[in-house]
Amino acid sequence: MDRPTRWTRATVYPDMWVDPADDPRNSDGVSPDGELPTLVDYLGRYRATLLMKCDDLDAEQLARRSVPPSTLSLLGLVRHLAEVERDWRGWITPGAVPPRLYGSADGDFEGAAPDPSLVARAFADLAREQAATDTALAAHPDPGERLGADGIAVRELQVHRIEEYARHCGHADLLRECIDGRVGQ
Repeated sequence: MDRPTRWTRATVYPDMWVDPADDPRNSDGVSPDGELPTLVDYLGRYRATLLMKCDDLDAEQLARRSVPPSTLSLLGLVRHLAEVERDWRGWITPGAVPPRLYGSADGDFEGAAPDPSLVARAFADLAREQAATDTALAAHPDPGERLGADGIAVRELQVHRIEEYARHCGHADLLRECIDGRVGQ
């Protein structure tokens, strides 16, 4: 099996993705005050990490599957996270559960094909669904408030979102290294 040579853009710390000055996740000053702003900040950092892991790849690379029989790909992860953002809104808003974006339960991964229009749609879907879920949760500033039919706490949903992105950023690390050898945090 051909393995790409490991590499990074970082010059300051060779185990990092980019140099600290070029990292969009770095911020000046202290961390946010309060529980909810801290959770939102962590979520934002994981979201940015996922996008960084997908940066500078073409449609074929984004859709490249990990190892058979897995359907895991970076594009599949983007589609999956758009799907779960939409699903999470269904947990907290009254009314019908929103329809799935990609059809069947595995449509987010199964349909991740190397088509530039599918790639563009996936990233647009992710941004739209993230914004919609963020907006829905912004109306509930008390982390202990319970929402939806199951009474999920805002805090619990935010932690679940962080967990989902963190887990998939780990997958994205491995997928990216298999694609072009790029490594780093």
